[in-house]
Amino acid sequence: MKDYLAGLLPPFRLTRERTALVVVDLQYASGSRTHGLGRRLAEAGRSAEGEYRFTRIEKTVIPNVQRLLTTARATGMRIVYLTVGSEMPDYSDLPRHMRGLAEWVGNTAGRREHEILEEVAPQPGELVLNKTTTSGFNSAPLDHALRAFGATTVMIVGISTNSCVETTARDAADLGYETLVVEDACGAARQEFHDATLISIRRQFGRVASTDEVVLELETKSEAAGAA
Repeated sequence: MKDYLAGLLPPFRLTRERTALVVVDLQYASGSRTHGLGRRLAEAGRSAEGEYRFTRIEKTVIPNVQRLLTTARATGMRIVYLTVGSEMPDYSDLPRHMRGLAEWVGNTAGRREHEILEEVAPQPGELVLNKTTTSGFNSAPLDHALRAFGATTVMIVGISTNSCVETTARDAADLGYETLVVEDACGAARQEFHDATLISIRRQFGRVASTDEVVLELETKSEAAGAA
């Protein structure tokens, strides 16, 4: 069935000068099978419930985020890391709907669970913002930072596709940013959650592209700029 919204989103191309790579919540709290969520599931004899999630993060998300980070750093793009979690020992700064998971996995500042995965850790000079909501725009100065950097396009990766990635992407579009979600650099608890989000983003909020497509686009732009 033909979609009446097809073709109505304005097209855009990535430029290194105006694009920021936003890395969402790749932390030990919910991104590691040996810490946080992964540990708690194992302790409860429920590891199978996290198998899809952690396998995708390990085999697909992390390698692709690493490629994107390498490309971003090589081309001088801005990189912003978002973390999620409490900054209070009693989790009282989180909204009620987020406290249960945060408490269960131990996601509060100062604990290993709150740290970014070593494989994709920020380098000196790369901005890290903590949020206490699903969107990076509601409880962290992400909008201020992006505008200060001169970014008009956001390229979003991380976890979970249907939660913090999606909410941040929707808010970015509403704030006027050209928004791109890198589909194979994101992961969720289930494939259907991931797929449904990408359908929604592509339909109404921005672009969805693969890591290969993004890297080629940025490298082509970089070569063209160098030739000029």
